[in-house]
Amino acid sequence: MESIAAFDAKTRLSELLERAANGETFEITKHGRPVGKLGPPDSARDPRVVAEAVQRLKTYRGALKGLKVDEVVALKHVGHRF
Repeated sequence: MESIAAFDAKTRLSELLERAANGETFEITKHGRPVGKLGPPDSARDPRVVAEAVQRLKTYRGALKGLKVDEVVALKHVGHRF
């Protein structure tokens, strides 16, 4: 993890945000003492993973076509123990 002074972080924020979006993490210091961290969010999404998920969802398109409403409602309870 790279350490960066608060003033430098402020002046280079756009660059640091871009690098954080690519997975890097930074420790922000003030007078040599750590005061915070800058890193990718927990929900950061890899575009390839999203594209694969979309493709998987597209394979299910129309899978429930032709079912009656009560059949669809009954499907939501499949696998429930109670």
